[in-house]
Amino acid sequence: MASKPAGPSVRSIPDGDSRERLVCPDCGFISYDNPKVVVGSVAVWEEKILLCRRAIPPRVGLWTLPAGYLELNETSEAGAAREAWEEARARIAIDGLLAVYNIPRISQVQLIYRARLESADVSAGEESLEVGLFEWDGIPWDEIAFPSVQWALGHYRESAGRPLETPRANPPGEVGDLE
Repeated sequence: MASKPAGPSVRSIPDGDSRERLVCPDCGFISYDNPKVVVGSVAVWEEKILLCRRAIPPRVGLWTLPAGYLELNETSEAGAAREAWEEARARIAIDGLLAVYNIPRISQVQLIYRARLESADVSAGEESLEVGLFEWDGIPWDEIAFPSVQWALGHYRESAGRPLETPRANPPGEVGDLE
């Protein structure tokens, strides 16, 4: 007979805490379930913006920026560069942090960088059906996967051609509760 694995299995509020956590009733170990960090970029080649058509849920078939979860032992800049490579086989040079978006509904913090593509040679990675370089007027606005992609594109346009200052944030009234 297999023994039950040790570790958190009961939801309770640990002593000295104010939130319910997963707690091991045997040893008292507390598992902290914290927000996920998403990293990505608005990457540009000659004023054309790189977008990826999603091959994975959620929002399969819709367009997004190259972005994904930050890995352990990885800087946010390295994560954004890795995501550009994984999703679009794109090499990027990061200009700076464009925006920090808080999406509490799905427990995410998104760090979006402004970047330059090192070449126009891009192609779909495993998580993309296709990739494209879009002029502003050619962006498929009705097929954008997530509101934060639209926010990032707008914030990119506001900052294009100028040094980055304070990173942008959720637009007024947008608290990340909408899908």
